[in-house]
Parts: sequence; structure tokens; C-alpha cells
Amino acid sequence: MTDRVTVNATITPKGSLETLSQREVQQLRVAGSGSTYSLFRQCAMAILNTGSETDNAKAILEAYPDFDVHIHQQDRGIRLEVLNAPPAAFVDDDMIASTREMVFSALRDIIYTQSELEHKRVDFETQEGITDYVFHLLRNAGTLRSGREPRMAVCWGGHSINKEEYKYTKTVGHELGLRGMDICTGCGPGAMKGPMKGATISHAKQRIRDGRYLGLTEPGIIAAEAPNPIVNELVILPDIEKRLEAFVRVGHGIIIFPGGAGTAEELLYVLGILMHPENRELPFPLILSGPASSAPYFQQLHEFVGATLGYEAQQRYRIIIDDPSMVAREMKTGIDEVTRFRQQHNDAYYFNWLLKIDHGFQKPFDPTHANMATLDIHHGLPVHELAANLRRAFSGIVAGNVKDQGIRLIEREGPYEISGDNSIMEPLDRLLTAFVQQHRMKLPGTGDYVPCYRLVS
Repeated sequence: MTDRVTVNATITPKGSLETLSQREVQQLRVAGSGSTYSLFRQCAMAILNTGSETDNAKAILEAYPDFDVHIHQQDRGIRLEVLNAPPAAFVDDDMIASTREMVFSALRDIIYTQSELEHKRVDFETQEGITDYVFHLLRNAGTLRSGREPRMAVCWGGHSINKEEYKYTKTVGHELGLRGMDICTGCGPGAMKGPMKGATISHAKQRIRDGRYLGLTEPGIIAAEAPNPIVNELVILPDIEKRLEAFVRVGHGIIIFPGGAGTAEELLYVLGILMHPENRELPFPLILSGPASSAPYFQQLHEFVGATLGYEAQQRYRIIIDDPSMVAREMKTGIDEVTRFRQQHNDAYYFNWLLKIDHGFQKPFDPTHANMATLDIHHGLPVHELAANLRRAFSGIVAGNVKDQGIRLIEREGPYEISGDNSIMEPLDRLLTAFVQQHRMKLPGTGDYVPCYRLVS
């Protein structure tokens, strides 16, 4: 981030972008003011910074304080004037095609979200209303495609993983691609990039020319997990809860690779949903996998799930160590079962309407110090509600580690305090300590990790 060479350029959409009204353009043209403009500027900065060696959103934004984007309306649509942008996004002063596509994807999603909110068409007070909102966000982005049989494998895992783990994610992605699977990830580096990179080769081998590499992100995390260049479909959801719902609605199965707090958050989210009584008979393949060196990591994660959510939660996933082809075969078998289930129940292939997600899993969690301190983390709760609160605790840790707002909050008020039953706090402490020791909280080479949390039993 020390190279201050910058590039100015003008770019226009390639492909399709919904025509913007004069009001929408005016919203964005007011440089330096308005939440819509500020949000788009932040997301565009992150996309142009793809490949950065930092995962600190605050540092990325501060490195290019004079970066700006001006939106101009013209007869043929719109064009963007990009000022003082990172040079890595360009080749001979021309913006890389994938980067340009993702910048306009950000514009599309942010404008559509703002339009929906302004017209008050969204019912945020019910589970059905929020699910319908997620559906419309994905449909507007062109993500939902009818007539295509289920084959979307979601891959979760950390952006801070070692080379052996990264190579393993590529091999699994290659095996998935050989079996015709598409790949959906959080779109960043590490375990989010590896499966996509592996699948590109196997798709080429199998002459699959419409392979999908879907990236789902949200504004608060995009700077820390800027989209990798393999992503050919990018959707920016408004917050982490809608991003997580999008994963389980469009995905037909999930593979979890090694990771840190964010990966634990994702695991707790999907387990909390699958443990809901209405979902217990619904097929949803869930596999945890990594190389042989990651076996202790998964054993510790497995023990944490057992100590907090219990034996039944442990039965909702399978751990496969050091066997990429078995992972792909098991995922293919699981997705075949999902296909039969959707056929029998007349559910859409492209969006999992039958999955029950409680409103508590959908409501955005603001990780303030007060909200983190008052999380109810006790064994007396129904298991899916305990999973939801543990998910919120990890979400706060992610915010304090990498999100701009969370980092500034920790700098101002000190670490979060998280309290609960001692029988939960002790395994939580062991898990988080292991994440720190294994350098899973931050990208390697970004300095010693200082915890943004303190556990109280």
C-alpha cells in the first residue's frame, strides 16, 4: 500500500446494466455527500484494489484518500470517471475487463437496494418479507436462472490460509468442476479463490463454457475480501445476514475449508438453520474438509460444536480429510438428493424456498460494545437460537478484525466483552486462541494480531 502511483480513466458498461433514472444518477453524482455515493465509492475502491496484501479495510481506504468516482449520464447510458485509482486495476491505462464488470455490478446492486428501500417495498418485519427481498436482489443481478439443474456448490473458508490449504481448495475445486459443478464463494482470496481457480481448469477440460463463479459479498466486508479476478458474477448484498441467506438459498450444498472467525460464523449460521425443527428432514449436503495438516483444526471445531450445540448438530455435517475426489463425489451425491427432493416438493432449482429461516437469523446485528456484551449465550436456549447468538459473537469479532467501522470502534472503546456460560466460554476461548496461534485472524505479514474481544464467564 506504499505505492502512490495512481491512474485516471473513463469506463462504460460492457454487457448490460439497468438504465438509471436521472434521480438515481443525481444521487450518485453529488461527490462527497450522501450515503449512497459514499457506499459505492467504498465498494469501487475495494474492487479496484483486488490483489492487495492487506485485509484492513481502514488501511485500504486511507491509502487512497483522494480516490473518487464521478457518474455521468449520456445518451447511450452512463459512464464512470475514475480518479486516482490503484494502478493494479489497469493494463496500459485500460481497466482489466473483470474489474470493470465488477465495478458496474457494485453500481447495479447499490442503486437497486437504495431504490427498493426508498419506495418502501420491503417488509423487514417478517421472515417472508426479507426472504422475498433477498430473492429480488438476486433476480435483479441475473443470478437466478430457471431451467438449470442444481449444481451450485458453495465453498466457505478463510481468506487467511496457508499455501498447503490453498492448494487443497484448488484441488477440490478441480474435482467439483470435473463433475460439472459451479462454484459460489465469498469471492475474496484464500479459500474463496482456490475452488474457483481449480474449477476453471476442469471446466475447460470438460468443455463447459458456461461455468459459473458466483461471488456474494456485502459492503462491510468487501474491502477485506476484495473480489478475486475469477469471479464472473458478483452480487453485493446489503448486510452480512442477507449475504448468508443468499448463500443457502442459491447453493445446493456447502463445503467448508479451514478459516477463522468468519468461517466459524458461517458454520454456526448454517447449523442453526439446519437444526430448526422444520428443516430437519430437508436434504442439504454439508462437508468440512482440508488437507491432512488441517485435521487438528477440524477436530477442534467439531469439539466446539459438540460442546455448544450438541451431538445432533455434529450429525448434520461430514468431515473428510485429505481426499478431494471423495469431497466432490459426496457433494455430487448430496446435490442429486437435493434435486430429487425439489422435484417431489415442486420447489425451484434456483432458489431454496422450502428452507425455514427464523426472523432472528435475518435481522442485522450491529456489533456495538453494548450489543456484544448483552448476547444471550447460555445452554438454556433452544439450540438453533444459541447458534444464532454464537454466530453474532463471531460476526462481531470479524467486524473488529477487518471492517472499517469495527476497527475504529475497537480503537476508540477497546475490545468487546463477550459473556456466557462457563461451559461455552471455555471451548470458545480454546477455539479463538487456536485461531490466533494458527494466524487465521489476519493475513500473514500484516503484523501481530491484537484480539478485539475479551471473554467473560
